[in-house]
Amino acid sequence: MNRRSLLLGTGAAAASLLAAPAIQAQESWPRGKQIRVIVPWPPGAANDTLGRLLAQRLTEKLGATAIAENRTGGAGLIGTNAVLTAPNDGYTLLASAFNTAVMPLVLKGATFDPQKDLEVMARTAKAPLVMVSSGTRPQKTLPDIIAAAKAKPREWNIAISSLGSAGHLATIEFLRRTGLDLDMVTYRGTQPALTDLMGGSVQLLIDPCFALLPARGDGKINAVGIATAQRSALASDVPTMAEGGLPGYEFQSWYGVWAPKGTPREICERVNALMQETMREPAMVERLTRQVLEPVTESIEETKQFIAAEINRAGELLRSVNYQPE
Repeated sequence: MNRRSLLLGTGAAAASLLAAPAIQAQESWPRGKQIRVIVPWPPGAANDTLGRLLAQRLTEKLGATAIAENRTGGAGLIGTNAVLTAPNDGYTLLASAFNTAVMPLVLKGATFDPQKDLEVMARTAKAPLVMVSSGTRPQKTLPDIIAAAKAKPREWNIAISSLGSAGHLATIEFLRRTGLDLDMVTYRGTQPALTDLMGGSVQLLIDPCFALLPARGDGKINAVGIATAQRSALASDVPTMAEGGLPGYEFQSWYGVWAPKGTPREICERVNALMQETMREPAMVERLTRQVLEPVTESIEETKQFIAAEINRAGELLRSVNYQPE
């Protein structure tokens, strides 16, 4: 054997050895052990829907035994902590949302770093935010609401579905941009906030479209504006917040999958590929659109860059109003 052949053979052997761990990880996961998909929010929320979808696809496509498990409380912190402290073997995953990325900025008890202490697997879907007002108030447009709230601020307050939610950040920006000094009333979820909005005990709420728009049919709430650059195909009759006088006011909630720090890259990539495949299926696109959600297909690196930008934006906003974690 000449020297060139020897070197080629040695290189091939080395490449084979380097590839062995990846192949082994792919072959050994998932096998035998149940996969838990932790959802840190109550049943019925978008996180729950997407978490159950992930468990279903892990079972159908990878031959796993996967279940979604709701671990609620602490504005999502209890479920998140359960994943942070779990083994990094791919058998405990987190199906959560925007809150996971900004939690340490708004909650005193959140001491983790979402970019260092969790492994990103995928971003799965997004939903634009919409402002709604109580049907008990005569004002229906954003300019009229702002004028009325400035005239009598103590007669207006604004609900927050959860600390650290996209709606929470959007509310802070709304108050900053308009100069309004309204009481913010924090709830444990969208549904109780929406119930009080319908009853008139709170007057405004900003949250994802999928959670709010289905409730406007009976006139108990009014869709004021959607936080997108142009009118959304998800709700084409709702004006943008820019049309109401707040140019550049754009917010979305988004949903993703994480794993404990140190989970093998091969496992993360496999989940990412599975969710990208799922979110490209025409039937899935149609299903999510009916639920006022938009599928997302991104690589792990694209999701990491997106999350980093979201954290930077949230940090700048919170610093601008001297927000202190609660």
